[in-house]
Amino acid sequence: MAASGSHVACFISFLFTIFLTFNIAKAQSNVTRGSSLRPTGATTSWLSPSGLYAFGFYPQTGGYAVGIYIAGTAERTVVWTASRDILPLSDKATLRFTTDGRLVVDQRQGLQISISGIGGASVASMHDSGNFVLYDSDRRTVLWQSFDNPTDTFLAGQRLVPGQALLSSVSEADHSIGIFKLSMQIDGNLVQYPNLGFQDRAVNAYWSSGTAETGPNVTLNLDSDGFLYLLQNSTFYIRNLTRRGQPRENAIYRMKIDVDGIFRLYYHNLSVMSQNESVVWSSSPNKCTGLGLCGLNGYCQVLNDATRCTCLPGFDFVNPSLWSLGCQRNYTAETCKIDDDQDTSMRMARVLNARWEDGSYAVPKALTEEACSLACLNDCNCEGALFTGRGCWLQKLPLRFIEVIEDESDVGLIKVYTSSVNNGSDPSNPLIQVKKERQVTFLVVGVSLISFAALILLLSGVIMWRSKVWAYRKISEHVNVKLFEDVGPRAFSYAELERTTDGFKEELGRGSFGIVYKGIIQSSMKMVAVKKLKKELAQEGEKEFQTEMKVIGRTHHRNLTRLLGYCSDGPERLLVFEYMTRGSLADILFDSNRKPFKVDVYSFGVVLFEILCCRKKLDNSLPSNEVILEDWVYECYETDQLLKLVNDEDVDRRTLDRMIKIGLWCIQEEPSLRPSMKTVMLMLEGTVKIPVPPDPTSFLSVV
Repeated sequence: MAASGSHVACFISFLFTIFLTFNIAKAQSNVTRGSSLRPTGATTSWLSPSGLYAFGFYPQTGGYAVGIYIAGTAERTVVWTASRDILPLSDKATLRFTTDGRLVVDQRQGLQISISGIGGASVASMHDSGNFVLYDSDRRTVLWQSFDNPTDTFLAGQRLVPGQALLSSVSEADHSIGIFKLSMQIDGNLVQYPNLGFQDRAVNAYWSSGTAETGPNVTLNLDSDGFLYLLQNSTFYIRNLTRRGQPRENAIYRMKIDVDGIFRLYYHNLSVMSQNESVVWSSSPNKCTGLGLCGLNGYCQVLNDATRCTCLPGFDFVNPSLWSLGCQRNYTAETCKIDDDQDTSMRMARVLNARWEDGSYAVPKALTEEACSLACLNDCNCEGALFTGRGCWLQKLPLRFIEVIEDESDVGLIKVYTSSVNNGSDPSNPLIQVKKERQVTFLVVGVSLISFAALILLLSGVIMWRSKVWAYRKISEHVNVKLFEDVGPRAFSYAELERTTDGFKEELGRGSFGIVYKGIIQSSMKMVAVKKLKKELAQEGEKEFQTEMKVIGRTHHRNLTRLLGYCSDGPERLLVFEYMTRGSLADILFDSNRKPFKVDVYSFGVVLFEILCCRKKLDNSLPSNEVILEDWVYECYETDQLLKLVNDEDVDRRTLDRMIKIGLWCIQEEPSLRPSMKTVMLMLEGTVKIPVPPDPTSFLSVV
């Protein structure tokens, strides 16, 4: 009887909630057809009857957004945002409730964004419940409402139905779609996943309600008293996430999936305008719970109750203000072999108390941390290893879902150049240490240096004045060449490059981004190629220009043209590259007296893959295992899933298999393994048998 009475009480409470929501809905502020709003000016929003909620424009990073926010509080908390995939909006945008009953935003250059996705509405209303509604001519039939299209926030009276999900924002100031989601699944389970482009599988979930197989009609609900619960068929309570409380006047409860991937229930007392919101419940107390919070090759840790993302040793943030973009290497490794003659040596850096996703490709017999480090150092495929005390797991890049936890005993081992360790990590962080596997070698070198120090000091006084004169003369002669060749890209003035190219006289080629001119550095008579970007592109893409210049400037690879310098002078944007004395690929292809030398074969393989897969060589918008085209192609080839490369189109499987094998031979990292272009031609014609290609990266390091 007690259980029955409990169900009756819950049902009565549910009816009361419906009644309360209905009465709130009657209090509304009508918006008529033809009404419009602008981001700036006297009227930027349409208010609810009490002025508690507003629908309209609000500022966000880089411009404006259209949405619903709590106007009755000091912080103007946003609870719903329209068209999050195309933010930000410009200050020239106009929000209109059109004469034919549509809700649209007119952007600049004639672009129109549909918010409601439906027409024929006679009136629109901003309710005191936080719901914006479009009604039919009878003003009772709901044609569209914001409650049916949740973004990252959930209000009292709202339901999250099967198949719907809440998506986090990029940041507190940027409400574009972020990297986490809370999904109400068809099977009745409420689950949190990283929203990073891969499938919603159990292995990727980091929180769930544990109500799988209770579906299909399970919904997430929030009452006005802060009661958050799962309900089946609008009748049966399946799980209570929070306790039922007493309805409070002048109070707002809202549930939100935050930027860090944790969803929390907030309470705000409207009677105290200066009071901030307080968290009354959260899905996890661990602020590093959200998988992917720190992106690829970055790790998360909680310090002084605040989340901190840090790059692995040898890595830098892609964007320091946006941790979720992850980290990239701050140097380029041409080979993974350890060379005693080099100034820099390969080492293993330690990240203590580490935990990350198991993506190991090999598990060597290494019972100690030292043995695990050596196993990775001696394997060109290995970029990191996780030593657990029970075993050693070797992995390639990128490393995902890394977390540093105080009670975790595992140790992460990262392969880096010794000289790059402090560039990509915090030297004051006690969690990072460098393993010196060859301490004896350094000791011998140190003793030798000390032995020669006395002799050098005796001789230095005699030759100092001569060396100073020689150094100044040398710098004067080679300031335009040696400095920027040895240290990095040099900044040129526009006037310098104008003289270098003789007034941009000799054109080498042109493309959609600019024109390339031939130039000569007068002090050394060194030929260079100067790329002059189109002014309109340079002005619109300043951020992209700076990023590209930094990335290319750090890259030095035998298959890539080296960036020697740049110019950012007023509106002018130019790049200075090495001059390729052998000409362009077109010169080789269309000159019967010249033939393509192993680098061109590599380029042919990459272009062949780009044509087959209809995508770029590097695309960071794709899932992590598909970012690098060559790696993805070999993965699909190795797992016999070649049709994924062509989006499962109906193609001749034999031909596709032959083309993929040809491309894999062409992109072998070891030049001696690549076929000649003559052999490639025979392979394409089908006149020679194509052997099974090895892993292209089996000879050199992946990165």
